[in-house]
Amino acid sequence: MSLPTVAIIGRPNVGKSTLFNRLVGKKLALVDDQPGVTRDRREGEATLLGLDFRVIDTAGYEDLDAATLPGRMRQQTEAAVAQADVALFLIDSRAGIVPLDEEIARWLRASSTPVVIVANKAEGRAGETGVIEAMALGFGDPVQLSAEHGEGMADLFEGLLPYIDRDEDALQIEEDDESPDAPLKLAIVGRPNAGKSTLVNRLLGEDRLITGPEAGITRDSISIDWEWEGRSVRLIDTAGMRKKARVHEKLEKLSVADALRAIDFAEVVVLLLDATKGLEVQDLKIADRVLQEGRALVIALNKWDVAENASSLFNGVKGALEEGLSQARGIPLLTVSAATGKGLDVLIRVAFETREAWSRRVSTGQLNRWFERAIEANPPPAPGGKRIKPRYVTQVKSRPPSFVMFGTRVDLLPESYRRYLVNSLRKEFDFAAVPVRFTMRASKNPFDTDKG
Repeated sequence: MSLPTVAIIGRPNVGKSTLFNRLVGKKLALVDDQPGVTRDRREGEATLLGLDFRVIDTAGYEDLDAATLPGRMRQQTEAAVAQADVALFLIDSRAGIVPLDEEIARWLRASSTPVVIVANKAEGRAGETGVIEAMALGFGDPVQLSAEHGEGMADLFEGLLPYIDRDEDALQIEEDDESPDAPLKLAIVGRPNAGKSTLVNRLLGEDRLITGPEAGITRDSISIDWEWEGRSVRLIDTAGMRKKARVHEKLEKLSVADALRAIDFAEVVVLLLDATKGLEVQDLKIADRVLQEGRALVIALNKWDVAENASSLFNGVKGALEEGLSQARGIPLLTVSAATGKGLDVLIRVAFETREAWSRRVSTGQLNRWFERAIEANPPPAPGGKRIKPRYVTQVKSRPPSFVMFGTRVDLLPESYRRYLVNSLRKEFDFAAVPVRFTMRASKNPFDTDKG
């Protein structure tokens, strides 16, 4: 089978050839501070943390007439992107976004090739502004790296994996696969012996997975295609995740790592708790990992048919979750029994509803009507007598919902005010059960000083 193809594109002198050399492991492409060194497409075989693919280094994209040399170079770049499985769109995070970057972004959005945006030269703090600016181009959170120093290669691996790892199709998630009819990618995670495999078997109606009283029977993440009421579901059963201090054997470490990867590739993650043992610190750590990865989370108390003091147990777990996961209050807490099947239909229905919220896009008009009301109800503070003036907010991506607020001195807003806006946003647009990304970008216009 031919290797998948990755094309590296961007304006001149953003580091495309440096990244190409890094990926192929040798200096095949010339590198110089002078822009325009690369003219023809250069190809090589690359390996990145076990991923094998063909990589294409392209000429710097310039918006010039096709009859000129730069114009013909641009045509070569367009041909490379058309044949690629995925394009790496490089920007210079230290220089920030310039008009040519925006022109390339418009062209890429019209292309059918998936795009992973990469903020190069992101080492240190000098590139932070460019990383935030890159979010507004509409390709999601940029992969931050330094091609010259080899930093951020693991993040690039994760960014490329959904598009080029042909052997992991069962666990893939494509960010642009937002159709409500697409299979729900549902991972079941939790501590050992919480009943994950029993739950999957009950859903399938067969003993598809080995179960038993011994903890740690499941080692690999097992993906199974299934249908629920005519809707496609991809169930992913995972190994139990114990405290790191208790994970000694190499095989178990690999199993836990595999479970963490399953979280990365899921859309919705069900954290299964053992109702006979209640909530433990490890459960909160797993839940926090799910939210940090930007996945939607549903929590289910299993073995509810044999739980004692059910009412006080439920209220206790709910209170502990609200306190321990304050960044995403409102996460569904359900009671189920994998042994009897009680509550499982509700669990799957809630998982579909949660994915819908996780994939939701809000129009800029709706957002800013909410924004005006939120600012009016609770005006921002004026630290040191300097007025902070938020101007507008926009959604830059979904899955998870991600927003950027623009304005004068908004980078001076305290964290408490950002939390106020996020909580108001969650309530207004029913994002309670999913992680929300909310960043602030201050104006760079030197004339936009707003002395008021």
